[in-house]
Amino acid sequence: MPNPIADPLVEAVDTDAESPLVRIEATRAGAATVWIETFGAGGLDSLSVGALHEALETLKGAKGVRIVFFRGRSGGRLGAEDAEALRLSEVLNEDDHRADAQALARMLKEIADLPALTVALVEGTAVGAGGAITAACDMAVAVADAQFGFPDVRRGLVLAVAAPFLIEAVGPRAARNLLAFGRTIDAAQAAQIGLVHQVVADAAALDALQGDLAAEVMACAPGALAQAKAVVHHLAGRRIDHGMIDELARRQAQSRMGEESKAGVAAVLEGRPAPWRAI
Repeated sequence: MPNPIADPLVEAVDTDAESPLVRIEATRAGAATVWIETFGAGGLDSLSVGALHEALETLKGAKGVRIVFFRGRSGGRLGAEDAEALRLSEVLNEDDHRADAQALARMLKEIADLPALTVALVEGTAVGAGGAITAACDMAVAVADAQFGFPDVRRGLVLAVAAPFLIEAVGPRAARNLLAFGRTIDAAQAAQIGLVHQVVADAAALDALQGDLAAEVMACAPGALAQAKAVVHHLAGRRIDHGMIDELARRQAQSRMGEESKAGVAAVLEGRPAPWRAI
């Protein structure tokens, strides 16, 4: 099966990055969409997590990708499929559950660590692992009737690996509220606590905003975008001290002397678009 991301975006094509559970679409300008068949379901099974890992490995090596959207094929809701998954999980031992949890945690970290900007586009219900993916992204947009939640505690379970991503997204107090009560919240409530950045009316508006965001990010130099993300990740939770200030000054000076900076400044002075805007 041909990889959905072809040269010039990646050097080595990974033919296993696409599956019936996860599919990648990409433009030559550098906007990629990861379609997840079970985005909204209460949990991603090991096959879905594995497929996402393969997709993320491909995206991690795609030099031209500047924005990655995560979107579900269907707004799945808790129901028969989730009950069946719970029944099947009863035969697993502690080592099996630990391996599954580690795989999910690694996949979430891979999303958070992508150098490209990441955006969750949510329709229907994003609970459990779907909610964790939303929290792991840099930005989230949802339709007005979308639902979010971590109902695991109501089943006697704890989705522990989601906690660090949820804390980073909404803060410890809101994270405790979501994880400990196991309640479901709507898109407006999710926006109030910072899990969602923007709420749109319907799927058509979501499509339109996806196009707008993809166009907007093309104004950003790819290397500078990745460095901006890396700086925030590196500094999150750290105390501001003289060592941090010196380090940031060094990073900023290195960025100013880089090829992207020189090209961007020259474009401004010469009254022409930056080279990355012409892709």
